[in-house]
Amino acid sequence: DMQKKIEELEEEKKDLDLPLKLNQWCNVVRWEFKHPQPFLRTREFLWQEGHTAFATRKEAEDEVFTILDLYHGVYKELLAIPTVKGRKTEKEKFAGGDFTTTVEGYISATGRGIQGATSHHLGQNFSKMFDITIEDPNSTTGDKLFVHQNSWGLSTRSIGVMVMVHGDDKGLVLPPRVAKIQVVIVPCGMTDANKAEVQAHCEALEKSLCKAGLRASADMRMNVTVGWKFNAWEQKGVPVRVEIGPRDMKNQQVVAVRRDTGAKVTLKNENLETNLQDLLNTIHDDMYNRALVERDNAMVVVNDWKDFCSN
Repeated sequence: DMQKKIEELEEEKKDLDLPLKLNQWCNVVRWEFKHPQPFLRTREFLWQEGHTAFATRKEAEDEVFTILDLYHGVYKELLAIPTVKGRKTEKEKFAGGDFTTTVEGYISATGRGIQGATSHHLGQNFSKMFDITIEDPNSTTGDKLFVHQNSWGLSTRSIGVMVMVHGDDKGLVLPPRVAKIQVVIVPCGMTDANKAEVQAHCEALEKSLCKAGLRASADMRMNVTVGWKFNAWEQKGVPVRVEIGPRDMKNQQVVAVRRDTGAKVTLKNENLETNLQDLLNTIHDDMYNRALVERDNAMVVVNDWKDFCSN
């Protein structure tokens, strides 16, 4: 019975050996390139890199496209950036790999595309080179199989792409879902007589919004002017600025200002948390659609090489 149990455990272990999936966050330093650009292409960068091994080619290929979809989702659902999913040419693919897939963004300020993230199928090239094998589960003679490998990565370049795609002459324009502060509350129109009341109201609203799951902060600094605060938070790209003064308190309302468009909207205190969340979702969608229109207006499908080359 003990021998049978050991054999069963060994059989289970075989099944658990693969797939092997590893992911790490690390810094990379590279010396072999010129013309570094902040965020977009730097000598040192932070990234996550995944390395996986599978028993079959199909499993490995399926994961390549699953990861590619995840990277596409990071740009669309978090950064409000449209990307094109595709396959690199033989000259541009990962050296030594079987094929490379990519998500490519578009930066309208330069009129150029930019690689957003890559997912590589390495095939068995490296497993044969470094003798990475498993026992063939269908063999009775202990034959070995070379594993099928993938690698995939996303770096801090994504931050640079976000800055370039959405930023304007006033500074950053942060997509709401990745903004550290989604809503900044600025007290306005304060006098010595009403200062304490306005400040207390702003602090209470901050707590209420945070409790509702919004990342909110009240700017209660007294050593700078209201106008200075407006400018500072615009530079930082906070998606929504909420202005509250004595008149707003009397009317049980706030004034919300969008960073992406500068548009102002008056919101009642009732259901304010829900309405602000809806506004943040609208901002995300509008930022994505605006970037999508810019990208599509600059994209042309070419079927003939002579049409690709300028005259």
